[in-house]
Amino acid sequence: MSRIKEAFQNKKAFIPFITGGDPSLDVTKKLMAAMQEAGADLIEIGIPFSDPIAEGPVIQKANVRALSAGCTTDRLFDTIREARETVTVPVVYLTYLNPIYTYGKERFMKRCVECGIDGIIVPDLPYEEREELIPVCGEYGVDLIRLIAPTSKDRIAMIAKEAKGYIYCVSSLGVTGVRNEIRTDIAGMIKQVRKVTDTPCAVGFGISTPRQAHDMTEISDGAIVGSAIVKIIEEHGEECVPYVAEYVKSMKQAQLGTGYF
Repeated sequence: MSRIKEAFQNKKAFIPFITGGDPSLDVTKKLMAAMQEAGADLIEIGIPFSDPIAEGPVIQKANVRALSAGCTTDRLFDTIREARETVTVPVVYLTYLNPIYTYGKERFMKRCVECGIDGIIVPDLPYEEREELIPVCGEYGVDLIRLIAPTSKDRIAMIAKEAKGYIYCVSSLGVTGVRNEIRTDIAGMIKQVRKVTDTPCAVGFGISTPRQAHDMTEISDGAIVGSAIVKIIEEHGEECVPYVAEYVKSMKQAQLGTGYF
């Protein structure tokens, strides 16, 4: 069984997101270990990029900070490999087509395997262009995580049918960022997915409070939280690790129904 499947095995997954290299690669490594200790079941890491089109202002600024601090794709790969000495939960990259092509598809996937990357999310890869990456992902055993959005509608079944690892259910229209309310019919989206696959569905885009994490977990297989964590990192900088760990712990407890929300 793959590590991603294990993350959803008989439990609901809590999935924190951070931007690699923000505020530094050393802190990224510490954050990965701390989030695992705090209850993270899977960790998503964004590769810093100059044009992250799916991201809102919070994560855009994190990309700028990471790039300014000298984070490169190679250096981030090296950091993940070092972190893998203690981090055993699945790790998934969020990146874009440009960094993959610039790096070289084969070389990129080979390094994913060497460094323990279990899957990749590529927001700007249209379904119709999936063959650009599916063969090389399959060759190296790296899951290509598919996204479905409120606008996917009759495309949901088509996308879900080929999904690997887990399905990223986008809860809101627009870019990433904290939302006070999530009004999308997530349950309806997941119902369509369930008709064609039993691949787990995790909900992201906008989740920031323990109540939201609990409610989204009630109707899905997991909750993904990014901007709220990245805001903590922005606020505390190099000293952010304990604050992020405490936040992840509170969100996981809420997800399990054992915390206050």
